Amino acid sequence: MAVPRPRAPLLIRPVREPATVPPPLDGPWAPADVRLDRADLLPLPDGAHGPEDVLVDPDGRVVSGDEDGRLWWWPADAPAGTRPTLLAETGGRPLGIELDPVDGGLVVCDAYRGLLRVTPDGAVHELTGTGPPVHLADNAAVARDGTIYFTDSSDRFPLSHWKRDLLEHRPNGRVLAYDRRTGRTEVVAGGLYFPNGVALTPDESALMLVETATHRLLRVDLPDGRATVLADLPAYPDNVSAVGDGTYWIALPSPRLPIMERLLPHPRVRQLVALLPGAVQPQPRRYGLVALVDGAGRVLRTLHGPSGAYPMVTGVRQHGRRLWLGSLTATGVARVDLD
Repeated sequence: MAVPRPRAPLLIRPVREPATVPPPLDGPWAPADVRLDRADLLPLPDGAHGPEDVLVDPDGRVVSGDEDGRLWWWPADAPAGTRPTLLAETGGRPLGIELDPVDGGLVVCDAYRGLLRVTPDGAVHELTGTGPPVHLADNAAVARDGTIYFTDSSDRFPLSHWKRDLLEHRPNGRVLAYDRRTGRTEVVAGGLYFPNGVALTPDESALMLVETATHRLLRVDLPDGRATVLADLPAYPDNVSAVGDGTYWIALPSPRLPIMERLLPHPRVRQLVALLPGAVQPQPRRYGLVALVDGAGRVLRTLHGPSGAYPMVTGVRQHGRRLWLGSLTATGVARVDLD
């Protein structure tokens, strides 16, 4: 059964910020490798869309969700065009998906239900019952001791109105930690601008974190939550996944929009824009983009899809020498070879 969708505040409370200028996609960001436009597609069932994140489990199953609250899986070696098998139904909207080291199940960030655990047989359990309320669980990283670090992107706006949070441009988000030994959820870091993707460093002394609204890559030290800005990105970032060798893939749904950045000094105008129908608000560019960075935020590799054949890449995961992609709007997951 679908859980109720929360209502968004009618009016945003924007603040005046200086305008910025999006940097060009050049240097290490130049579109020299455009293989994302040639990605294989593994489709969701007819009518389903929005496989926001993607994970490959130890059994070789590629797992993703859809906008209607279902989790699906495909064999990792399936040919393009293969349809998935239903794994579970959350009743909400699954976003970030991680492996649960306790039993090989899944940890799922659900935009409307909070943090969930999905057992290998498909049973769904809520985890975040004690502690601060979770408003928009987005992406997670699971430590070796079972602690789950996850982003709560906005305490003001539900996923259905995520653009309003970006237009408001206030630090409405935070990083939370769920301790499965005590069942408590605690705040690790607050005052963040739509925190989204998160991944643990190999020694688990820090989190690699991105803020979508300010297009920044941060390092958040543990346990004190002190944040350091590593990079200003030329695109809006979404999910982050660790490769395991101290490098990280970042999904970037759209290059930065000049109109959005020119609106920053004009809070009243942004308030009016937020009231417009979604179709006439500033739209993400149809451009595929992912980046590989190291622990200092240096860009090691970028893959592009200038034609937008696989649009709005929000999830990225490396498995062997293949890269798997998820999208907030596409009708399936995508796969590209890295060699």
